[in-house]
Amino acid sequence: METLRTPDDRFDGLADYDFAPHYAEIDDLDGGRLRVHYLDEGPADADPVLLLHGEPSWSYLYRHMIGPLVAAGHRVVVPDLVGFGKSDKPTLTTDYTYARHVEWMRQLIVDHLGLEHITYFGQDWGGLVGLRVLADSPERYARVVVGNTGLPNGYTKPSKAFLAWQNYSQTVDDFQVGAIINGGSARDLSKAEIAAYDAPFPDDRYKAGARIFPTLVPTSPDDVGAVANRAAWEVLARFDRPFLCAFSDSDPVTAGGDKPFREQIPGAQNRPHITIAGAAHFLQEDKPGELAEVINHLIAEG
Repeated sequence: METLRTPDDRFDGLADYDFAPHYAEIDDLDGGRLRVHYLDEGPADADPVLLLHGEPSWSYLYRHMIGPLVAAGHRVVVPDLVGFGKSDKPTLTTDYTYARHVEWMRQLIVDHLGLEHITYFGQDWGGLVGLRVLADSPERYARVVVGNTGLPNGYTKPSKAFLAWQNYSQTVDDFQVGAIINGGSARDLSKAEIAAYDAPFPDDRYKAGARIFPTLVPTSPDDVGAVANRAAWEVLARFDRPFLCAFSDSDPVTAGGDKPFREQIPGAQNRPHITIAGAAHFLQEDKPGELAEVINHLIAEG
C-alpha cells in the first residue's frame, strides 16, 4: 500500500492546537504498516474519554473540548483516522474500505492503547467507525454519547442532503476541506481555522480518504458494510450502559438520526437526550463547551 505522510511543518503554529503528538504503528491490512496519530491529554491513570472525528475533519475538531474534559480530571484520547490529520494517508481510494477503517481504529484503541472504562463520543464517521469498534468489545465501554451520526443498516433511505453531499464529493474538481467544514458549521470559522483543516492535505494526492469516505456509507441492504452494521446493532440492542444522544438542531444531513439509538438501545431508554441548539453538522465547532459539559455531566452521574 502506497502512503503519504503530511510534513510536520504543515502543522506548525495552528490556532489553539498546542498538543503533543503521539503515534502508533498498526497493520495496514495489506502487508505493510501505517502510522496513526492520536492526542493523549490529562492524567494517564484516569479513565479515558475517547473522541472520534469524522469526514473530512481531524483531531483539530476537538481542540476546544479537550481543556474542559481534562479540567474535570479525565484522560482524553483523540485519534486521527487513517487518511486524515497527522495519520498516514494511503494514496488510492481503493485502499479505503469501511471494514478497514474499523479494524485500523480497533488496533489503535484495543491493541495499542488497551483502553478500558471508556467514555466514548462519536460524530459523523466517528460514529460509524467507533460504534463498530464498540460492538467488537462492548465490555470496554462505560458510557456513550453520540451526535450527528448514525449506523446505517442499509434499509433506511439516505436523506436528500446526504445524497447531495455524496454527489458533491465525487464530482467537485477542487475538494476544499477547510471550506467544507466551514460550510457545515453554524458559525463562520476564521481564516486560520480553515487553514488548519486544510493543513493535512498539501495537495489532492493526500485527499483519497477524504474523497472516498462519503461513498462508503452503506445505502442498500446487501452492502457489505450494512451487513456488518446490522450485526453491530445486535450488540447495541443489548448495551445497557448509559447511552446519550446529543444531536444539533441544524444539521440536515443527520436530522432524525438519533431516533434508532433512542428506540433500540437499552442504555438510551428513559434518558434525557440533548438537543444542541444553534449548532450545525460540526457541533464541536459551534458549541464545544456545551458538548464537553454534556460529557462531563454524564460521567459525573456515575
